[in-house]
Amino acid sequence: MVVSSDAAARAALEAARREGRSWPVLGLLGGDLARTLAAPGDEARLRSSEAMTFPVDLGQVLVDGRMHLFVAHVVARNRWWTRAFVAMNAQWMGDWNLGPRAHPNDGLLDTYDARLPVGDLWKVRRRLPAGAHLPHPGVKERRSAAVQVELERPLPVWADGEQVDEGRVLSVRLEPDALRVVV
Repeated sequence: MVVSSDAAARAALEAARREGRSWPVLGLLGGDLARTLAAPGDEARLRSSEAMTFPVDLGQVLVDGRMHLFVAHVVARNRWWTRAFVAMNAQWMGDWNLGPRAHPNDGLLDTYDARLPVGDLWKVRRRLPAGAHLPHPGVKERRSAAVQVELERPLPVWADGEQVDEGRVLSVRLEPDALRVVV
C-alpha cells in the first residue's frame, strides 16, 4: 500500500486493526518516517529492483484508555509547547530534527518530557532543525520500549501530525519489527 504521509500510514494501519487484517506492507513516498529512512519519494522506485524493504517498529499510545497507533511520533502539548511530552519513533517531525538519536527499528522510543520557560522557547526552536536542542535542563530525555506519563491536566494529543485525542494519562509502547516498509 503506497502512502504519502505518516498520517496516511497511520490511517491504513488503523483500518487494518479495525477490520482484523494483518498490517499491510507500506510503500513510503513522504512523511517523517520516510525522511528518517532517506526515502526518495519516487513511486516507480517502490516497484523496481532499487527498492529497499525495512522492518520498522510500530508505536501504540493509550490515551486515557483509548488506543491509537503511530509510525513516526506522538505528541501531547499545550499551544505554546511550554508543556509537552513527545515520543519519537522517527528522527524528524516536519522541519525539526526533534529526535536526533531516534531510529525506527531499534525497539526504543526516544521520549522527551518538556517543561520550558517561555523565555527558552525561541532558543530551543532555533536549534530544532539541526537537532541541537538537547540536552536542555527543561527537557527530560529517556529511551525506552514503553513509558507512561501522567500530565498535570489534559492536553491535545497528536499522532503522526494529526490530533487524535485529548488526555492526561498516556501509555506509550513499541511493537518491535511489527511493520515492513518499502522505500
